[in-house]
Amino acid sequence: MVLQTSTLLQSLSQLRAYRAAQGPVSIALAVIRDAIVLSFVLNWLASASSFLRGYGIVGAYKKLNLSVKQRLFRLFLSLPPVKKKVDSELLATVVKMEAQLMQNSDELLQFPIIPNQGLRYAEISAQLDQLQQLKHTQWQNGRVSGAVYHGGDQLLELQSNAFHKYAVANQLHPDVFPGVRKMEAEVVSMVLDIFNGPVGSCGSTTSGGTESLLLTSLAAREYGKKTKGITKPEVIAPVTVHAGIEKACYYFGMKLHKVDLDPVTYQVDIRKVKRLINGNTVLLVGSAPNFPHGIIDDIEALSGLATKYKIPLHVDACLGSFIVSFLESSQVHGSKIIPKFDFRLPGVTSISCDTHKYGFAPKGSSVLLYRSPELRQCQYYVLSDWTGGMYGSPTLAGSRPGALMVGCWATLVNIGKDGYRQFCKEIVTTAMEVKRAIQEHPVLKMHLEIIGDPIASVISFKVTPISENVLNIYELGDVLNSKGWHFSSLQNPSALHFAFTKLSISVGDDMVKDLVDSVQQLLVKEPASGEEKKQSDTAALYGVAGSVKTVGIADKIIVAFLDTLYKVEPTKGPDSN
Repeated sequence: MVLQTSTLLQSLSQLRAYRAAQGPVSIALAVIRDAIVLSFVLNWLASASSFLRGYGIVGAYKKLNLSVKQRLFRLFLSLPPVKKKVDSELLATVVKMEAQLMQNSDELLQFPIIPNQGLRYAEISAQLDQLQQLKHTQWQNGRVSGAVYHGGDQLLELQSNAFHKYAVANQLHPDVFPGVRKMEAEVVSMVLDIFNGPVGSCGSTTSGGTESLLLTSLAAREYGKKTKGITKPEVIAPVTVHAGIEKACYYFGMKLHKVDLDPVTYQVDIRKVKRLINGNTVLLVGSAPNFPHGIIDDIEALSGLATKYKIPLHVDACLGSFIVSFLESSQVHGSKIIPKFDFRLPGVTSISCDTHKYGFAPKGSSVLLYRSPELRQCQYYVLSDWTGGMYGSPTLAGSRPGALMVGCWATLVNIGKDGYRQFCKEIVTTAMEVKRAIQEHPVLKMHLEIIGDPIASVISFKVTPISENVLNIYELGDVLNSKGWHFSSLQNPSALHFAFTKLSISVGDDMVKDLVDSVQQLLVKEPASGEEKKQSDTAALYGVAGSVKTVGIADKIIVAFLDTLYKVEPTKGPDSN
C-alpha cells in the first residue's frame, strides 16, 4: 500500500510538472478536448439509457440484433456476383409489373409531347371515354376494399356542378373568391362539431390524410421547440399508425418510436408508450381506427398520458371519419358503449378526418382539427420580408383548388347528419355481419381469425394457428381476386383487410360465400406427386418484404412501382432486342 501511494504521488508530481511546462494555450486546448470527449460520452450514455428504459433489455437486444443482421445482409447483397443476380431478377419483376400497370390501346392517341395542333372537344371527349375502357379493377360492384367512396350518381352530379361553377377558384386568394373562404371555414366548423370540438377549437382543410398527418406532426415539432426548447423531437405511435406519420418524421427530422400492440386487443400497448416518453417527446399518436386492422386504440388511456406529461396527442381518424363520429348516434351497436376518441377527452389536442372517404366529398379533401389556435399556428408558414410582398400559407401548398372545397361543402350540406347517420348504420352493419360469419361459420372459424375487435367499417383476418401449414393468407387473397374481390394485403401479422363502403352494403353475403368457397378450394388444391407447390406472386412479394435476408429488395420494388407511374414507354426486358 505504501508503494502504491508513493507511485501515485510521483505520477501526480510528474503531471503537475508537465502542465507547468505547457503554455496557457495548450492547457486550454486540452481542457476543450476533454470537455468535448466528456460531452460525447455523456450524450451517448444518456441515449443508451433512454433506449434501454424505453424498450427494455430484451426489446433493445432484438432491435440491435435486427439492425446488425440487416447491415450484414445489405453488405452481402451488394457483392458484385450477388448484386448482378438480384438486379436481373428485379428487372424481370419490373417488366412484369409494367405489363400490369401500363395499360394502353392501339385505339388511343399517344401524347409524349404537346401536339402542335390542339384536338377538338369531341375528339378529347372520345379519348376520355376510351381511356375508361382500359383493363382495370371493377370498383362499381362494391368488391374493392376502400379506394372509392362513391356517394351515388345524384351526389356526383351535384359535385360536378359545383366544380364547374368554381373550376378557377383558388383558396390562396380569399379576396377574389370570398365565397370559397366562407365555405372552407364552414367545412372546418361542421367537422369540429361532429368531433365535439370545445369552445376555441379550430382547424384547417388539407389535400388528404397524409397532408393532415404531416401538418399535425410539424405543428407538434414547432410547438415543442417553442414551449419546451426541444431540439431533438421524438414521436411515439403504434406500429399500426398510418405511414403518413412515418413520412412526417422522415421529412421533418423527428425520431419515431413505433410501439407494439397488445396481443389480444391489438390496441397500442399503453405501458410501452409510457416507458418511451421522455423530455424530447413532442407528440403521441393513436388511431380511430387504424388502417390495417380497423381497431380503435385506447385513446382514453393515451389522453391520460398526454395530460399527465403535457404532451400533444393526435388522433388519426382519417379512415374512420364520418363512420366513427356517427357510431354512437346511429346506435348501430345498440346499447354497447362506444369508446371515446375525440375532444371529449382532455388530452386530445388534434384530430384528422378525411372528408373524401366516408364524408363522400370529392377526392383531395381532408380536415385537420386542433383544440387551440396556438397549436394550429405552429403549422403555418409566415414570411414577412419577401420581396414579393408579405406571404403566409396555412398548409403545405400555396395555391389550392377551391373547386374541391366547394364540392366538399356541397356534399356535407346535401347529405346532412341524418344521411351520414344512416350510411354509418348500413355500412357498419354489413361489416359486422361479415365479421360474425368469419367467427361463426364452421369452415371460416376453423381456418380464419378476426384480428382484435373491430367495431367500425374495417375488418381484418388472418389464418388460425392450426391452419398455418395448410393455408396461406396471401394465396387466399389471390383466389378472392380471381373472383372479382380486391382485399388489401397486410403483414406482421400476415392478413387480409377489407374496408366496407356504401357500395359494399349489398355484397356482404356474396363475400361470405366466396370466402368459404376460396378457403375450401385452397384446402383441396394439392400439387401433383413430386411437384413442388408454386407460391403466388403476392405471397412471394411479402416473403421478400418480411425476410431479413432480402433487406432492401422490397424497397427497390416499391421504387420501381413509383417510377412506373410516370413512364410512357415500358422498360425493355433482358430478352428484348
